Amino acid sequence: MNDAEIKSREKAIFEAGIKLGALYHQFTGSPVSPESVDSLEYAIEESIKNQPYVESISVKIDSDLIEENLNRFGYTELTGLMLEVDLTVKVGNTAVHAGIEVVDGYPLMALSRIE
Repeated sequence: MNDAEIKSREKAIFEAGIKLGALYHQFTGSPVSPESVDSLEYAIEESIKNQPYVESISVKIDSDLIEENLNRFGYTELTGLMLEVDLTVKVGNTAVHAGIEVVDGYPLMALSRIE
């Protein structure tokens, strides 16, 4: 199947899922401290922006969860529960807005809007 045979809507949804999966699996487990939150947010955004079809991305890490989980060395590991992500992927005329949504205490990839 080639690109012309795949509708832009389906491809945009697929691409959003790929970006969120890459983000999640690449960055969870990263060491993070109150002092490094901003730089890690920036690094995640810049990394995902490199991928095809990304129109925009905003990443916020919950500083309160960082503080609550600090180990004796002053840092913790990034978890999916700490991530607030707003991603927009555009393929053709279709824009997909997606992010990470916590459902029953578990972070899931989620679509928020398709235009």
